[in-house]
Amino acid sequence: MNSFGRLLRIGIFGESHGNGVGITLDGVPAGISLKFADFKDDLGRRRAGAKGTTPRKEADLPKLLTGIFNDRTTGAPLTILFENKNVRSKDYEKLREMPRPGHADFVASKKFGGFEDYRGGGHFSARLTTGIVAAGVVAKKLIHPVIIEAKLIEAGGNPDIDAAIDKAMEEQDSIGGIIECRATGLPVGLGEPFFDSMESTLAHMIFSIPAVKGIEFGSGFKAARMKGSEHNDNILSMDGKTETNHAGGINGGISNGNPLVFRIAIKPTSSISLEQETLNIRTGKVEKLKVEGRHDLCVALRAPVIVEAATALVLADLMLLEQQVERINV
Repeated sequence: MNSFGRLLRIGIFGESHGNGVGITLDGVPAGISLKFADFKDDLGRRRAGAKGTTPRKEADLPKLLTGIFNDRTTGAPLTILFENKNVRSKDYEKLREMPRPGHADFVASKKFGGFEDYRGGGHFSARLTTGIVAAGVVAKKLIHPVIIEAKLIEAGGNPDIDAAIDKAMEEQDSIGGIIECRATGLPVGLGEPFFDSMESTLAHMIFSIPAVKGIEFGSGFKAARMKGSEHNDNILSMDGKTETNHAGGINGGISNGNPLVFRIAIKPTSSISLEQETLNIRTGKVEKLKVEGRHDLCVALRAPVIVEAATALVLADLMLLEQQVERINV
């Protein structure tokens, strides 16, 4: 339920307003250089504070609890913890009886019989992606020299991100976005046909990121409107390089040596400032709801580094399976 991977297996834990959130990585090879400073850049990219992000600010200082000794991984499970310090749980008390439209509040209560931690979304919160980003720092070391880059290319249907955020702030509403991710330097042969294809595994992991509603590889849905003569990528060399990359670097579920390219759709944040209507579970009547608390206007703003981390974790597992990971000292 809360774990993923085969040779590199991750286990996620924590709640938004609990004592903390974190992740355990099992299968990290021994001897990988890992220092506190290695996490600074990626965690900084995920951190709130910029226009359109939540006012909630956490230090997000990683505590390396196990699996590390003298700044090197030991081969034992690596556990990373982030403490929650800046919480305002009272903002969520009325959501016990009035679940937010579009949020997991209602289904969480039904599934767990009312015993779930509802504060800040509990275990459903994007707060837990802090651990994924931290794990991605380790995974990026394992897949070196593969480079992964994700960026927000559209927000609220507008490629001008700043303008889209300004408009949403003016309207007191939330917006979604589209993120494009590229990985270069991949070897040929990662992945399997059918159930463990590269697309299947990546999609499984990417959909674990809260608010993701869609994914497409290469030309994606545009391929349905192309002819075979247009979509086929002409092979140019023995290393698999092709003239075009409509396949997004994958054929038959297996990496073909070209850049991995995919895009994901992220929905608008469910918690908005505008008044909404929802069911009052206690009274059984539909009532007005004004959501309190601190929320991202556009969760896609902080998601690119999460997408990179998730991709790195999948690629690291696939490369370990193919014995493509070398012991490195970076």
